[in-house]
Amino acid sequence: MESYTLKHGLVFTENCRFEPLDVAFSGGVITDIAPDIQSGEVIDCKGCYLLPGLVDIHLHGCMGHDVCDGDTRSLSAIAGYEFSHGVTAFCPTTMTIPDDRLKAVLMSLKAYTTQAKMQGKAKMIGVHLEGPFVSKDMCGAQSSDSTQLPSAEKLMEYQSLTGGLIRLVTIAPEIEGAAKMISECGGEFHFSLGHTAADYDTAKAALAAGADHITHLFNAMPPFHHRETGVIGAAFDEGKCYAELICDGVHISPTAVRAAFKLFGDERIILISDSMEGTGMPDGSYTLGGQRVFKRGAQASLENGTLAGSVTNLYGCMKTAVSMGIPLESAVRAATINPARSVGCDDRFGSIVKGKAAHFVIADKADLSIKRVI
Repeated sequence: MESYTLKHGLVFTENCRFEPLDVAFSGGVITDIAPDIQSGEVIDCKGCYLLPGLVDIHLHGCMGHDVCDGDTRSLSAIAGYEFSHGVTAFCPTTMTIPDDRLKAVLMSLKAYTTQAKMQGKAKMIGVHLEGPFVSKDMCGAQSSDSTQLPSAEKLMEYQSLTGGLIRLVTIAPEIEGAAKMISECGGEFHFSLGHTAADYDTAKAALAAGADHITHLFNAMPPFHHRETGVIGAAFDEGKCYAELICDGVHISPTAVRAAFKLFGDERIILISDSMEGTGMPDGSYTLGGQRVFKRGAQASLENGTLAGSVTNLYGCMKTAVSMGIPLESAVRAATINPARSVGCDDRFGSIVKGKAAHFVIADKADLSIKRVI
């Protein structure tokens, strides 16, 4: 079995610092991290950062393909694009669509795991179910006609269709049955509060019941008001849950991004792309979960102007966060180990540690451009 050593780069270590170390790997697994390793075929990383492969736990599509196409070929194309842009592990994310269509999509996700050829593709590490258990009043680009009341029986049916792939479930905690489902199913799923009109007390109760995640903080939820702080305030007070941010330069202002990192700390922020099929494509008309979306520059929106996902991949979002004043170490952490931990995959992904998967991004120190993805 061939072995390789990445030399002369600055390695983003498990301590979330850059250190001048070498990294050896063989058979897809990291075998050693130390100064001046003298073994294996050398891959020269001079003038570069060595980052863990990025982990995107919230993306709907790219390159003209949508997870909700229900087609394994679409998933393969998405995985290929993500890999080429530094994302080596991902959770394809569904939308609020009619139940029969959603079931077909979930079955296609299961089928993909048996058919996928992983060379040059991001690895699917789970599924993010964004809806249908969301608020009709805070759907955003989701379809209000296809929302459902939360049901543990329904969720377990969905899980069965995927063969156990669902790891993250976005839910509006104020709707009937939400609290019960979180309590009953918290041992199998990570629940994320999102597409919600919940007040502080309702959100706090959901977090106390076991929810541990916030879907795209600031978006599709009440604002942080000084008397009623809502989901954002409850998440801040809870102290442990993770909070997603879409740092595409459209969804959240630079000041709000900086404020979120200060409020939650870089150990709790997760950078996501929330990308849709227009990502990597020219301006024009696309779809998101069956709804017509128009891409113009860096923005994707429905006909009524509602933002509809992003058209920026996660690596681009990470670079944008840095341009907004977030330290590189914090931005990398939020795009790698934090998302992996939030869905329970940090034993294999998200950091450069002996025994973990050999997933790397070699990035130029001068401009963070990607030189190679391994």
